[in-house]
Amino acid sequence: MNEECLFMDQSEIFKKVRSIISEQLDKKEDEITMESRFVEDLGADSLDIYELLYLLEEAFDDKIPENEASEFETIGDVVAFIEKKKD
Repeated sequence: MNEECLFMDQSEIFKKVRSIISEQLDKKEDEITMESRFVEDLGADSLDIYELLYLLEEAFDDKIPENEASEFETIGDVVAFIEKKKD
């Protein structure tokens, strides 16, 4: 994880994740909350999710194992994972 990310709090991580998702899925940022579900609420398909994982890995300079990524249902799940990786 890059040094900048190590000092981010939950709110800053969420904003960065939300920005990436907003751009990739063509959604307004205010439509995306911690509780938003990728498929049901944001309309992401499997290709969208694969691309999002790649973009998140690039943004946070860290690998997201496939077995853990498959458990992400909400934006909050991603934020919690990134927070956990900081420690």
